[in-house]
Amino acid sequence: MVRRIPRRYFIHEITVEPYTGESSTGSLYGPPTEVKCFLDEQTRAVRTPGGEQVTSTSTAYADLDKTAPALSRVTLPDGRKTTVINAKKRDGGRLGTPNHLEIQLE
Repeated sequence: MVRRIPRRYFIHEITVEPYTGESSTGSLYGPPTEVKCFLDEQTRAVRTPGGEQVTSTSTAYADLDKTAPALSRVTLPDGRKTTVINAKKRDGGRLGTPNHLEIQLE
């Protein structure tokens, strides 16, 4: 049995515009997707995919089947725009832990 974070905890909704690359005019993003999540607005030190230590101002916890590539643009429930630092899949397999996607935000 695959365990997930119970739906009742996903009390927030963020909009993710997935980063798709760069062009001569700047960053490119895919179509916006609404993602139900639990948003923890807490400042903490995290590492980028390249290993650099940076400050994250909030973390969103969503279903494991969601995607939020690094550098994606995110709109928080209060309208603030931010960027994905890293998205980590937390999959415990058969351990019984709640599987989820941890989205670390600038």
